[in-house]
Amino acid sequence: MARRMSKRDRGPSRQDRPALPGVLVIGRGCRDHIAVVEKYPAENSKAAMHTHLMEGGGQGATAACCIRRLGGVVRLVGYLGDDPAGDFCRERLAAFGVDLSAMRTVPGGRTPESYIVVTRPSGRRTIFYQPNTLPRLTPKDLPPDLFQSVGVVLLDPETTYLAAHLPPRGPGAPIIVYDAERWRQGLDTMMARADYFIPSSELFAVPHLGLAGQPFAEQFDRLAARINGTLVVTRGRRGAYFLHDGRLCRVPAPRIEVRDSIGAGDNFHAAFALGLLHGYGLVRIVKFAVAVASLSCRAHGGRAGLPHRDEALELAAALPLEADVA
Repeated sequence: MARRMSKRDRGPSRQDRPALPGVLVIGRGCRDHIAVVEKYPAENSKAAMHTHLMEGGGQGATAACCIRRLGGVVRLVGYLGDDPAGDFCRERLAAFGVDLSAMRTVPGGRTPESYIVVTRPSGRRTIFYQPNTLPRLTPKDLPPDLFQSVGVVLLDPETTYLAAHLPPRGPGAPIIVYDAERWRQGLDTMMARADYFIPSSELFAVPHLGLAGQPFAEQFDRLAARINGTLVVTRGRRGAYFLHDGRLCRVPAPRIEVRDSIGAGDNFHAAFALGLLHGYGLVRIVKFAVAVASLSCRAHGGRAGLPHRDEALELAAALPLEADVA
């Protein structure tokens, strides 16, 4: 199906938004407990673990680590408790070189933890997570000067409600990238504000959108018509989909020996944000993000497998662009 070129194909102008030193990530941190099993157990049964490890998790925190591994400058905004899990998260973030000057420590707060079961043959994961009981960020945590030293702001799903408090569009404003997970308070406002709106295809099943059961291309078109920025949709091993020259295109994921996919989505968003900061065109950004997300799956935990920038760019250059796909 032919599609008319629109502002959504092009994204924000680089002339209006010059590259600045770093990326600001606003989002969640947690501690992950990961168990790798041969087969996911049935209820009321036992399963031997091949391995068990702990790693820092959370969409925002993992994305920040990815940006640093790729050579970017990144500052993380969020809350952690003063408990052992929070100490662990801070240590892992600091080990990657993430700027934690805007992170807040909550006295007596409980840092959320996740328990993840990875099925070894497929690399698929099942996540049991603790709902975040730490205080929510407020507009006071986002003073105007916080945005003055960054070119791109990446928001994870837990920060959706902050959409109305982001800097307005205009010359010199940072580019806003939003990781859309599911329907949350403020999502309509975020659809209007985000320069790049990046959900997985699972968002199409949300009843509020009225897209469930429709062909993927139609789902894409209808969601694209509701947002003011550029829509990019990830579909796991199928890769990432977006409009290019008025046509629905995709960059397929390369063949990688997958250990697990725990951080793949977070790392896609991180690489996408960094590609914007470097001034890459949209096709190159998507290829770069698909490459980084795929390579991150080659080790357990979402962070150990992260590539350096040159390795990711080499793989990205080999990825095809496929047009008129669904």
